Amino acid sequence: MKTLSTLLVANRGEIAVRVMRTARALGLRTVAVYSDADEDALHVREADQAIRLGGPTVSDSYLNQEKVLAAAIEAGADAIHPGYGFLSENSNFAAACEQANIVFIGPPNKAIEVMGDKARAKRAMLEAGVPCIPGYQDEAQDIETLLNAAENIGLPVMIKAAAGGGGRGMRLVTESPQLEDAIGLAQSEAQNAFGSSELIIERAVLRPRHVEVQVFADQLGHVIHLGERDCSIQRRHQKVIEESPCPVMTPELRRAMGEAAVNVARAVDYVGAGTVEFLVDEDGQFYFLEMNTRLQVEHPVTELVTGYDLVEWQIRVARGEPLPSEQDDIELLGHAIEVRLYAEEPEKGFLPSTGPVSLFDFPEAEGIRIDSGVASGDEVSPYYDAMVAKIIGYGETREDARRRLLTTLQDGALLGLGNNRNFLINALEQQTFKDGLATTAFIEEIYGDQFSPSKSQGSVLVGGAVIQHLLAMGEAHERAPLVSHELLDWSSRGRAVSIRDYRIDELEVSVKIETLGAGQYQVLFEAQEFLVEFMGMSDVRCELQINGWRENFNFFHEAPATLHLASATDSMTLTDYARVSPEGVDAAAGGTIVAPMHGLLLAVEVTENETVVKGQRLAVLEAMKMQHEIVAPADGVVLEAPGVAERQVAAGDVIVVLELAE
Repeated sequence: MKTLSTLLVANRGEIAVRVMRTARALGLRTVAVYSDADEDALHVREADQAIRLGGPTVSDSYLNQEKVLAAAIEAGADAIHPGYGFLSENSNFAAACEQANIVFIGPPNKAIEVMGDKARAKRAMLEAGVPCIPGYQDEAQDIETLLNAAENIGLPVMIKAAAGGGGRGMRLVTESPQLEDAIGLAQSEAQNAFGSSELIIERAVLRPRHVEVQVFADQLGHVIHLGERDCSIQRRHQKVIEESPCPVMTPELRRAMGEAAVNVARAVDYVGAGTVEFLVDEDGQFYFLEMNTRLQVEHPVTELVTGYDLVEWQIRVARGEPLPSEQDDIELLGHAIEVRLYAEEPEKGFLPSTGPVSLFDFPEAEGIRIDSGVASGDEVSPYYDAMVAKIIGYGETREDARRRLLTTLQDGALLGLGNNRNFLINALEQQTFKDGLATTAFIEEIYGDQFSPSKSQGSVLVGGAVIQHLLAMGEAHERAPLVSHELLDWSSRGRAVSIRDYRIDELEVSVKIETLGAGQYQVLFEAQEFLVEFMGMSDVRCELQINGWRENFNFFHEAPATLHLASATDSMTLTDYARVSPEGVDAAAGGTIVAPMHGLLLAVEVTENETVVKGQRLAVLEAMKMQHEIVAPADGVVLEAPGVAERQVAAGDVIVVLELAE
């Protein structure tokens, strides 16, 4: 049995922080590694020691095996935990750790090699008798072979990168004319993300449930499963909401899927934590999808319903200890639901968002767990995945868990950059989700390509205007401390009036705030009158009563005139344009097509004087490990194409200028 004393976490963000928490509880010293973009990140601050790897790109830092191993040797680490992503499923890195006499907290190389290649894994599972989706997983990868394979399988088909997951290199094709372009995009994305353009093609199982089984194996040959997780709610094949147990699971189906998952692990002599993913069709038939040879993002829901710490199990197994429990000991108690909080803009097609985190504040409560990789004042960079935190609700029943999670999201806020908090709140309140009937088609069927929330009734805007007025009064009082605070809202001409000018959805609006005295205000907005009463305020929260309804707001004041705020169901950024200089106001772009986010411009597909039609692809941008098509908003002619392929661009950089047809 090995003795471990120092653990290097070869990762970043929330998973690095989460692994360190358990490692420290077991008495291990923790070491963080970081890129230049993460110098002041939360995981760096949490560790006992931190070592710089290099530049902000993953190839210069978290994916650089030599630098990570050198850091481990420098720190005297005797074990490396890879988290998920990056080097977690890299068999070469696992072998290099072994050669350096450093324990890699993960499965043996053979298991990583087999399961890290979807084509090879599927062939192995077919040989082992595990139910698999019909498809093509052979070595020939020329375009003609792939096209013929797809046609032979029969549309619709799912095209997948053989060497990776997370939605990258994955395309659903429903019509023959889409096939060639989809294969090309999938190959390019797979090559950039995983270093291999190899694809597999499978018959698309429409509207299935995505159900995965947590397996664990020790070095003594014991293999068990710890129940299932339903991960059906996905967008672009990336999970958004996960829960355990599956809402429609039966004891018979759980037993069959658990036995199949254990057989999958045994077939590759597995050791450690692994997840076997299945698709379950509308008839209750399940098919092997893939095995993730690492800890999953959604592992907290399993921890909450089993009561076990899976990272602790990983460390104990890596030391050579037997599994802490046997199969008969595993019991799923209660229900847990997890949401992934992303830095993205659902209202703009879920484009990734970057920038400073002005406020990250979600209240602690019974039955709530928050695994976060950021804190207020941190920065979300364009170089890594857009997930910033996981929020998990637990209760005796599924509805208990849902209500607790919903309340925490409504009471909390991530301010300063676009995020999906409001979208998650809306999804949790959908009747399909409440009834436990969501499939992988849930987001597409309900929301389509973007989230279009119902328009605010004005209370958020009114609340924000009053908060800005209150903050201005507070600042005035600090500048004039000898003046009574009560006089700041007083005017010798009668009631004091304040006007604030905003631009909402490109419309200029004014909010008139009239002081009534004793912390009461009459607010006029779009011919609507609101009676607002101030109830209390802290540095980041304000309670107001608006037309008789109490509302709590989280806020961050960005001087001189910008306020970020969130209510229970809505959030916005308000800038009082009357209080900023004209150069601070963005002009309308017209036919100027700009980069929607920071990233690498992979291709510009139009030239000057070229005629384009609405929806035509103009360029391809890679950001947050995904490829995004930039298309023409309308018919027109290309006036300029200043974008340069294979060059980094910043959000707002001009890529193409069009003269739009009238």
